Amino acid sequence: MTSLATTDTPLGEVLDTELAARIEKAFDHRTIGDLLHTLPRRYREHGQRFDKKSLVVGERVTVIGTVQSSRSRMYQTKNGKGRREMVTLTVDDGGTVFTVVFFAGSRIKHMLPVGTLAMFDGTLSTFGSKLDLKHPEFLVLRAVSGPTGALRGSGDLAQLAKLSAKVEAEGGESLFDRTYLPVYAAKDGVTSWDLFGAVYTALRALVPVVDPLDPAVRAAAGLMGLDEALRKAHLPVAAGEYKAAGYRLRFDEALALQLLLGARRRFLARDPAPPSPVRSDGIRAAMLQRMPFELTDGQKSVLSDISTDLARDEPMNRLLQGEVGSGKTVVALLAMLQVVDAERQCVLLAPTEVLAVQHHRSLRGMLGDLGEGGQLGAPDCATRVVLLTGSMSTAERRDALLQIVTGEAGIIVGTHALIQDSVDFFDLGMVVVDEQHRFGVRQRDRLRTKGRDRMVPHLLAMTATPIPRTIAMTVFGDLEVSELGELPGGRRPIATSVVPARERPEWLTRVWKRIREEADEGHRSYVVCSRIDAAGEDEPGGKRVDNDGSRPDPVAAVELYKFLTEGPLEGLRIGLMHGRLPPEEKDAAMADFASGRLDVLVSTTVIEVGVDVPEATVMAVMDADRFGVSQLHQLRGRVGRGGLPGLCLLVTTAHSGGKAMERLSAVAGTTDGFVLAQLDLQQRREGDVLGDAQSGALSALRLLSIVEDGEVIEIARRHAEEILESDPGLDAHPALAERVRRLVGSEESEYLFKY
Repeated sequence: MTSLATTDTPLGEVLDTELAARIEKAFDHRTIGDLLHTLPRRYREHGQRFDKKSLVVGERVTVIGTVQSSRSRMYQTKNGKGRREMVTLTVDDGGTVFTVVFFAGSRIKHMLPVGTLAMFDGTLSTFGSKLDLKHPEFLVLRAVSGPTGALRGSGDLAQLAKLSAKVEAEGGESLFDRTYLPVYAAKDGVTSWDLFGAVYTALRALVPVVDPLDPAVRAAAGLMGLDEALRKAHLPVAAGEYKAAGYRLRFDEALALQLLLGARRRFLARDPAPPSPVRSDGIRAAMLQRMPFELTDGQKSVLSDISTDLARDEPMNRLLQGEVGSGKTVVALLAMLQVVDAERQCVLLAPTEVLAVQHHRSLRGMLGDLGEGGQLGAPDCATRVVLLTGSMSTAERRDALLQIVTGEAGIIVGTHALIQDSVDFFDLGMVVVDEQHRFGVRQRDRLRTKGRDRMVPHLLAMTATPIPRTIAMTVFGDLEVSELGELPGGRRPIATSVVPARERPEWLTRVWKRIREEADEGHRSYVVCSRIDAAGEDEPGGKRVDNDGSRPDPVAAVELYKFLTEGPLEGLRIGLMHGRLPPEEKDAAMADFASGRLDVLVSTTVIEVGVDVPEATVMAVMDADRFGVSQLHQLRGRVGRGGLPGLCLLVTTAHSGGKAMERLSAVAGTTDGFVLAQLDLQQRREGDVLGDAQSGALSALRLLSIVEDGEVIEIARRHAEEILESDPGLDAHPALAERVRRLVGSEESEYLFKY
């Protein structure tokens, strides 16, 4: 082992080989730097009292307290071949009393007499109203009897004590005399104290770390130096130190991410875009004159920003996010028509065939004869809207490709099939990506390379899953963000109710009666399930949230369709749609529902986004607790789109008072998508909500929370812009450049080094 180390030194050169191997296996840490960027989950302070509300049964806790009482009794072992002595201690940490139980305590009771100050580390449980630690590891901190300085303890705490004794022998401070004792998250056989010992050993060997940030940046951002931060994060003397240290290390991650995204923005802005100024006599103007409704102020404002971007020769990179039904598609259509007026083509990329077909039908319907370019009687300014999906027949595909390459098609709607190399455009001027979070960075870029004469098409990304602005700024850091908050005229608020089917089965009966009543009025209803069939297959790409196994199995679409057809909805026209059906059957089911040939559509989440049936008034979501908050909000947005009152019924067998019911009540309590998105992000991992496809760099973030660290992200973004303005390739900042390169899995890091 070496006595001196840098952050790049392998763990095995500083730590015991076996411990280094265990840490690498559990945490994927290979170097000293990796290890030191694993921060404590909390700090145990000498004399600190536990807040009972913060204690979680089943979690591992560390208690430092005094033994108040001790009692023992004999019990028969399970095999009946012997008797053991069980010792029960009451330990007071200065405010909370714990019961500590040792099942084989004949020796331990002599090591922990009344009055002993000791540390106990174990899993918290309860017995009645008492807090229990059963057979925890322990370490005597202050004995009431026995030889002075004798080590008395068990497990990893005893090993930690040995380390402390070694440190003291070498002139260091006892680890247990420190005011703050770090507590790390245990994982796969590596305990908190394993990590503490490893970190302490690593810090003693670590030479001063070179700070990659300029002193001016550190001063402006109020940052602690990196070397000090790495040490104070683990071995603080005061609370302010570990808070400042954690802030510095989170800032470093935020800065690296923002440098990467900023470099991407600059790289993409280098190539020219096809300018498409607004015309007063083209198809866009004709469409505006024909529209049967007035654009909202929000739509007008966003459209103005987009129109200004499209008129420039610099590629537009804009994210349009807004409420379900806020009118994003209308804005996108008018923007595409502005590009068509410049005699260029537009692509609308959808994540599923169902949504692509729906968009194609919707755009054709809105345009009318303005979408019948080349046909007899069509206006001179008319264009053509073409659909391209992977399931089309060879003849259909050949015809679509021909219209695309010749320029006959001004607007092309499709799925991932549009990204393939075999698709050539006549003159692609704009790409619209619907449900942006379903596509990765490279998928977006594939279409950006299909412009004519090295021109980069303008990009408009859309999402109906609202994301708080600071988060959108991080995940979609290469995009300008526009928001649509208000609903267009005629849209009615949607009433939402939770239906506790297990506790109030008569309410579920009422659900089916309400759907029948809506059908009698000429209205239509969705019934959505999380599962396709009883075999347990879920909709591909679904976001199901499992229950705890104590409730009935989830309702399957295939079985529910049969039950409703033969039971409570007998006589109504009911259709079935899910992801395993052939495309033509899905299209037929959706077309029948949209036209009124069906009263009820039993479906999985393939109708989650974009589907627009104005006569649909009821959305019944079965096993609603199995869906995320944002997904429920999306499903709710499928009804109430035609001026009729909408009703969303969240059917669940979840226990009342539990987290699942709390989540459903929150959805029922507000229709504000931004409020619900924040709730979703707080309750679930960011990757679950946003999708890992957004940025490979996100998977490399160890300390930064894009939900909680918005302020850090904003400050880091500002400094990243200043650095890139004077040094776009980071040639004068090699340490920062290396940090960006180390964003493991990042798809975009190449952009930083293309200058």
